[in-house]
Amino acid sequence: MKTDELKLLIAEGEGLTVEFKEKYTTRIDRDMVALANAKGGFIVLGVDDNGKIIGERLTNQMKADILSLARNCDPHINIPKISRVDGVVVIKVLEGDEKPYSCSSGYFRRLDAVTQKMVQKEVRGMFRETSDKLYEDLPSKECSLSGISIKKVRAFLEEAKTKFKVGRQNLGAFLSGIGVYKNGFVNNACVLMFAQDVARLMPHAEIICGAFKGINKTYIYDRKDVRSDLLTQLNETMAFIQRQLNIRSEIRGLNRIDIYELPLDALREALVNAIIHRDYSFKGSGINVDVYDDRVEIVNPGGLPQGLGQRDFGKLSVRRNLIIADLFHRMGKVERIGSGIGRMRDMMLAAKLEPPKFEIANFFRAIFYRNPEYSLKKLPETKMGKAEKAEEKRLVEGLVEGLVENQRKMIDFINKNPRISKKELSDKIGISTTAIDKNIAHLKKKGLLRRVGPDKGGHWEVVK
Repeated sequence: MKTDELKLLIAEGEGLTVEFKEKYTTRIDRDMVALANAKGGFIVLGVDDNGKIIGERLTNQMKADILSLARNCDPHINIPKISRVDGVVVIKVLEGDEKPYSCSSGYFRRLDAVTQKMVQKEVRGMFRETSDKLYEDLPSKECSLSGISIKKVRAFLEEAKTKFKVGRQNLGAFLSGIGVYKNGFVNNACVLMFAQDVARLMPHAEIICGAFKGINKTYIYDRKDVRSDLLTQLNETMAFIQRQLNIRSEIRGLNRIDIYELPLDALREALVNAIIHRDYSFKGSGINVDVYDDRVEIVNPGGLPQGLGQRDFGKLSVRRNLIIADLFHRMGKVERIGSGIGRMRDMMLAAKLEPPKFEIANFFRAIFYRNPEYSLKKLPETKMGKAEKAEEKRLVEGLVEGLVENQRKMIDFINKNPRISKKELSDKIGISTTAIDKNIAHLKKKGLLRRVGPDKGGHWEVVK
């Protein structure tokens, strides 16, 4: 390893493929086993957990001891190189071909940036499918290094709070260091995170968001399909969810605090869980986020990994996509030890809400029930027969044909609440009040909308 490569490795920090140790001890056999059971990587001796170089000497005796530890693992672990670079010792560990590996202390694995001991059930569950290479680690046939977006890489680095500078010249070295570029090929995880055109390369890797009137999918009033890199999918989907939720305000001391009816951190945890555990080899369906009057559902393809039963759910942490999980950990989106299910339950209980419900089959479904106490008050409805209701629905649906998406949303929100303000429309749709004014002018010009009464105290009327 060269000096520049070492600096890059240390700047990236600990992760799925990198472990820092302040000094050599015989306990590094646990890290060797963990790396061999995952994607391989490097053990760097003479660097603390914060990336500060302390220094370590490499002697012939140390090298012999390290190789002996590797040979005593079962099966033997391949250590192709041990080198001293700029005052630290770098041990390269290859990914194993005969998983699972163990040392005298047992079986270990990498979970984000932690070496963690496994129980037997985790051993069976994690490595039952090792004969088939994971989809995220397969080389992409349609994307090369030139198809990777520097802007998206820099957005990742900003989220990870890393000051390292990446450009075209050192892009390959950086991607190699985080495990998404090998032997001249980017893998599928790299495409999902950093490709310039994810939608073209992986059209099935999308999140479909829908907001429905009622408790089923009969009437949809808002929809957003997010086809981009995984970080963008997370951010845009959370923005969609926030637009659909009710907010109440509480005065605490001298400050007014806005509180969403469902804890956003719990929903974000569930969404991250869906992204990093989704079976991306399944091309017939994406992640669905559905908002109903009484609940929010987040559904992703892929149930529990083979070998794990529902009794193990929430107790054992096995990640289907190790590389993607590691990248989200680097961005601070997941905790190290994978305690997300427990945190979701705790956050819902702290908000005095029903704990989330989880359904596991070929799909994984997380259900968060909304609190009816904070639902929006509806205007009193006039009594209509079935034929009148059907005719009104037909008129409204016909009315919005030919309108752009934001105008469709405005018509829908105004139908439900004729006294809705421009500011409320702006917040719900996610556009500026200036844009609201322009769309109102367009709808008025088309004869579809009119104002009844003054600006204050009046209401909107949709012309049918």
